[in-house]
Amino acid sequence: MLLHFIFVIKEKDLGKRNKEFEYIKQMSKFYQHWIKNNFSIDYDIQCDEMITKPNSLLQRLDTYQLVKDHRERGEDIYHFYLTHFRPLWTDCTCEGYHAENFGMTLWETPKNEDDILFLAEKNCTTVSHEIVHELLRKSGNKKYIELVHDVWTKHLFDNLPFEQYGENFEKTTSKPYFLTIDTSSFQL
Repeated sequence: MLLHFIFVIKEKDLGKRNKEFEYIKQMSKFYQHWIKNNFSIDYDIQCDEMITKPNSLLQRLDTYQLVKDHRERGEDIYHFYLTHFRPLWTDCTCEGYHAENFGMTLWETPKNEDDILFLAEKNCTTVSHEIVHELLRKSGNKKYIELVHDVWTKHLFDNLPFEQYGENFEKTTSKPYFLTIDTSSFQL
């Protein structure tokens, strides 16, 4: 199985967001490790950039075009788009969207390109949210949406801490490099 992360950036930003893309490449390897350790599923990982050109208002890139891109690339591959825009429709409070073998989240740009904690808090957490939706769905869990949203609500409103991982992909209590949704209540 393949999990393909795709960093969607505007053509004008090409070359300006290299540090973010380097983080995304590390994050993709982290998720390969995290999924195997927490859900016993092996994914091969791929990571690319998708450059978008300016279009008219009526031709703006949206979820529909990403789903079309996903179909053209192969629906049996799990494509995860890290985008510069919010999905037009979502039932997730984390600015993400999921469907079969498809995920997307708004990728927020840090003010300081070296702010790893920002990337972990704002982006890595939402990626984990959408990935867990898909992993639970694939396992046949019929409550895959509610279960994830219950835990997410606890993160946001009940002070449930996100799981913290260091650069070595191991859990840590010190400065995290990656943050994920708490997986302790999820059973596959």
